[in-house]
Amino acid sequence: MSIVPSLTTNQDLDPKRLREAFGVFPTGVVAVAAEVDGRVTGLAASSFTSVSLDPPLVSFSIATASKTWPDLRRAARLGLTVLAAHHGAVCRQLAGDPARRFEGLAVSVSDLGAATLDDGLARFDCSVFQEVAAGDHVIVLLRLHAVEHADTAGPLVFHRSGFSRLAD
Repeated sequence: MSIVPSLTTNQDLDPKRLREAFGVFPTGVVAVAAEVDGRVTGLAASSFTSVSLDPPLVSFSIATASKTWPDLRRAARLGLTVLAAHHGAVCRQLAGDPARRFEGLAVSVSDLGAATLDDGLARFDCSVFQEVAAGDHVIVLLRLHAVEHADTAGPLVFHRSGFSRLAD
């Protein structure tokens, strides 16, 4: 057994250094979308995780500075789409100009307004269950109402501020 020096506790936790350290942990990416005021609006989130089977809950985190979340949270239902390895350009589009985020994308909208990408690995119909303030973000807990999935491709993986694929 080797002795490892302890971490320095009085260091400056600079946001740039934190972002780099957080970036070493790979995550999947989801599109979060809904029809709001007659148009599909949404965003990409790399903080998606399953939370509970009973009740069925998932979560993602969103920056409190988000200009999109105030609109999305008004929707009766939200659609979540797990993005596939070939969705790198789609993810960049979803993080870009809000007016063009869904331009050219095949999207389905449920009767209650949940919007999902037609070719996602998994699609969820959800509603906001609870929001939890967490520093400069909000953790959004979502209750699942319906799920559909296809095992046709690998997931899009966000790692070190870029996209990767899982090795076969």
